[in-house]
Amino acid sequence: MATAIYHQTFLINKFMPLNYPIENKPSKIDGKGAFALQKIAARKKIGDLGGEIISLGEARRRAAQTKRVAMVEFGDGRALDASVHPNELRYVNHSCMPNAYMRVCYSRVEFYTLRLIKKGEEITCNYGPTHHDGKLKCRCGVPGCIGYL
Repeated sequence: MATAIYHQTFLINKFMPLNYPIENKPSKIDGKGAFALQKIAARKKIGDLGGEIISLGEARRRAAQTKRVAMVEFGDGRALDASVHPNELRYVNHSCMPNAYMRVCYSRVEFYTLRLIKKGEEITCNYGPTHHDGKLKCRCGVPGCIGYL
């Protein structure tokens, strides 16, 4: 008799409207980046990261099978997989001197500006602790870069 394993998942709509227009294009930091199509004032909510909410076990299983990880853990046994049903915020790159920050609460991953972001500027945030444990070279290139993620 076969046993089926059920993973409960919740979809965060990839078409969740962003508060400001953003485009994804090649980044000098890493791969693709998220770029503002208009100026965004300081202390403004840019939008919510799209993706799929899954169990932490499923998140770790998926992360082990991919080279580029786009997971945010909620701290309650769940995570958001931004590689499934992503929106433009999926490509926000890390910087040691970011212009935005990520707020994780209430099963949401929200991005807010720290300062004015100019039209055409890449949106960045400090990822904080990651699964890389300091083994991944940081590519942000800013003065004072800590050198690793």
